[in-house]
Amino acid sequence: MEENKINEVNETLNDVKQDTKVEAEVTETEEVELVEKDTTNKDQNHTVIPDESLGIDVEKENKRAKVFKVIKYVIIYAFLTLFAAFAILPFYWMIISSLKTDAEYRQTVPSFFPEAVNWVNYKIVIEGSDNLFSTILVNTLIVGIVSTILSVILTIVTAFAFAKLKFKGKSLLFTILLATMMIPGELFTTTNYVTVSSAGFGWNNTYTVLIVPFMVSVFYIYLLRNTMMQIPDSLYQAAKVDGAGDLRFLVKVMIPLTSPTIISITLLKLIGTWNSYIWPQLVNKNENWQLLSNWVSGGFKYQTFDQASQTLKMAAACMVTLPLLILFILFRKYIMRGVSRSGTKG
Repeated sequence: MEENKINEVNETLNDVKQDTKVEAEVTETEEVELVEKDTTNKDQNHTVIPDESLGIDVEKENKRAKVFKVIKYVIIYAFLTLFAAFAILPFYWMIISSLKTDAEYRQTVPSFFPEAVNWVNYKIVIEGSDNLFSTILVNTLIVGIVSTILSVILTIVTAFAFAKLKFKGKSLLFTILLATMMIPGELFTTTNYVTVSSAGFGWNNTYTVLIVPFMVSVFYIYLLRNTMMQIPDSLYQAAKVDGAGDLRFLVKVMIPLTSPTIISITLLKLIGTWNSYIWPQLVNKNENWQLLSNWVSGGFKYQTFDQASQTLKMAAACMVTLPLLILFILFRKYIMRGVSRSGTKG
């Protein structure tokens, strides 16, 4: 009897297992069917509708987009070309005028190209000045190079002090320096002239009076200081830990990292000195101590040739402008990089 009961229990368990397997198979089949239905529905929902059914001609739209793109670029480049022509026109007029004769220059209807290229104007400018051109050129080079070197050194040291060193009153002192930028430059020229003339320095008709008064530029200090502020202080602290002094850190680390801005400052200072006119005209009455801008704009009144010769003035202006133009073309990327880098943070 007991064996029969055991057999019945086993049969019952087997029946239960088979029913469970059947139910599991049915469940799996239903899940597969559901997944297939969902996939089919998604495919139906994401079916790509042909462009023809929407009435859109793809090739025509692409051609239209290309035409609009070409028209846009034509308008942009035409606009830029027009303004570039207006910017270049004064330089072109200066060059062609320097190659004309006085009679052709004074014609009622001006010509945009000389009838005969007259290179002799440049020869007259150089040789007809009784060696004054070479003297003034040397003056300009000496003043430009010396004042630029001294100004860049002072700018680097001052900007480093305001950017990395810590001392009392730094923010207040820097604010006062920035406030001086709001004072017109003509006022500085007047006060410097009164100081040099009445203080008994005896600087008139010397290189000193052309170099010393304008060695410091607050704008250059501000420009370089902003660039140095972007360099992490951790570099300065690490250099201190390694035993490097401030001067060594400035020379080995700060100057190489800020070289684009330093190059920009150097070029801008040199260009400013090369073009300076009012200050040399005020302090140096002797023509042998003046600069190229004074020589060109003076109308050649102290030359052996005709005062009214505008073609000679144009030739002299070309000679003075050409070095600056070449300098700017060669180093324009450094100027742009230095100025843009000084205006960003991070």
